[in-house]
Amino acid sequence: MNAPLQHQPVVIRLFRAGDESRLHAIFHTAVHGLAASHYRPEQLEAWAPTDYDAAQWNDRIRRIQPCVVEIDGQPVAYADLQANGYIDHFFVSAAHARQGIGQQLMHHILALAKQRGLGRVQAHVSLSAEPFFARNGFAVTARQTVTVRGVPLANALMTWTQL
Repeated sequence: MNAPLQHQPVVIRLFRAGDESRLHAIFHTAVHGLAASHYRPEQLEAWAPTDYDAAQWNDRIRRIQPCVVEIDGQPVAYADLQANGYIDHFFVSAAHARQGIGQQLMHHILALAKQRGLGRVQAHVSLSAEPFFARNGFAVTARQTVTVRGVPLANALMTWTQL
């Protein structure tokens, strides 16, 4: 059983060089551990392959510059907010899911959006993450199927609009 969040200090900080492999581990466990009820094993492996190109991953993470959530100095979640209001990545490790960490991270991301004067935030959201985004004021704008490594994956474009 996961320890209650209130006993663990949560820190949200900016990405630092050297975080890349730990963020991949978060991504991989989130996809394989949390999305398994909505996607088939071959879809999960296409989305988050066990054997991945580390250089390509590292470049992407450095480009999106995510915020990283730490507990006791260890990254457990991360998300980014691009200048145009797009969230490219939003992942919480499976071991830390449903403890309020994602909620704290979403509050942080939406506060950044307000601070930056963004009236709209969008993300392509997995079927498993749709309820979480909906609880945070996002609405489905469009549904789509994308092909990743030759495998079709359904997701939704969800939009949050600042009132």
